[in-house]
Amino acid sequence: MLNVEKAVVIARCGEPLIIASAAGEARLVQAAEAITAPGLARLAELSGSPPGLVLTAQRVLALGGGGGQQGVVVLPSVDGIEMAGLHGLVDPTAEPADALDHLARCESAAAASCEAAAIRLATIAGLLPAALIAALPAEAKDLAAWARARDLPIVQADEILGYHASVAASLRPVIEARLPLARAEEARVVAFRSEMGGVEHFAIIIGQPRTDQPVLARLHSECFTGDLLGSLRCDCGDQLHRAIEVMARAKDGGVLLYLAQEGRGIGLVNKLRAYVLQDRGFDTVEANEQLGFRSDERCYRPAAEMLSRLGFTKVRLMTNNPEKVAALVRYGIQVVQRVPLSLPPNTWNAAYLRTKAVRAGHLLDISDADTTVHEHTSRERTDAGQGSDRANADAGERPALAGMRAARPLSG
Repeated sequence: MLNVEKAVVIARCGEPLIIASAAGEARLVQAAEAITAPGLARLAELSGSPPGLVLTAQRVLALGGGGGQQGVVVLPSVDGIEMAGLHGLVDPTAEPADALDHLARCESAAAASCEAAAIRLATIAGLLPAALIAALPAEAKDLAAWARARDLPIVQADEILGYHASVAASLRPVIEARLPLARAEEARVVAFRSEMGGVEHFAIIIGQPRTDQPVLARLHSECFTGDLLGSLRCDCGDQLHRAIEVMARAKDGGVLLYLAQEGRGIGLVNKLRAYVLQDRGFDTVEANEQLGFRSDERCYRPAAEMLSRLGFTKVRLMTNNPEKVAALVRYGIQVVQRVPLSLPPNTWNAAYLRTKAVRAGHLLDISDADTTVHEHTSRERTDAGQGSDRANADAGERPALAGMRAARPLSG
């Protein structure tokens, strides 16, 4: 059967494939993000019936339906829904869907079903968590022969659903190299890769940390916009640099795990979509949910595996996020101390930091963030009242930002 990595490529190309479950079920599947009218027609032709649409319960709830449903939800048929309506159901940054009345027909799917695997495949591929799904025709009794004749690959549902755990368990160090850093000249980087494919994770070892003592450690999820571009919308780049500085000053150094989990696990493109939604007034948690994701999609099993491979079983964890502590403990790493990592907010990320504290449970002192949001909002009101050129420039760069923050102090 096809492995998951190959299935990811096919999904990203917008091509159909078959997902087969251990229960003997099989479905035609196509990622919904890239759907076109010809693609929809081909799926219907292969199946002999109109495809259905699979969404997450978070997305359905964001659309105004399915309040009591959990996990994965299926709209049995998209027959009668225009292409623009489909895009609106899948992508909250598209034009609003005119097919909301169809949500009443949604049904919950089982956790180990082909439908659940279709959603997981889309998320692994870095796409929106939505898929078109169709039953196989009666003539497909010999599934392998039917699929082969139509050049349709087959992948097992349990392989997709167990992908993250399997990849994490098979992580191995590939190469270690000396890498002097601006903030820590005595540093090495170790690249980790899974035997099953997937993206690499990296361990940055500062100084000479001892394996017989609790190591100062930081789990840092990659952030292209913050780490590389210096984005002011988050605190990621500042946290990365501060953690390296603290480890460089520490007696025994430390280890920073640079994890390929962009955008709290939703991927860079989806994070940019979340930014669009934040500019429309949603906070960082709500934006994820509008896209169909949970507020945090990260898995910390790779981090635990990397620490174990490096010989570290006890850590002093540099974090403000209690979930990181709980996750490492869950995967067998002893956390002997939580070391706070707090930095002052700026006018762009103050509301974001407040949301992390209030809604995501991060252990942050938000008094500075409250003050910064208030001062930023007051300054924008003053500028607007004076009709200054700067107020006009802000309006062009940050659509509706002043009004959004005045009305929604928790957003960010």
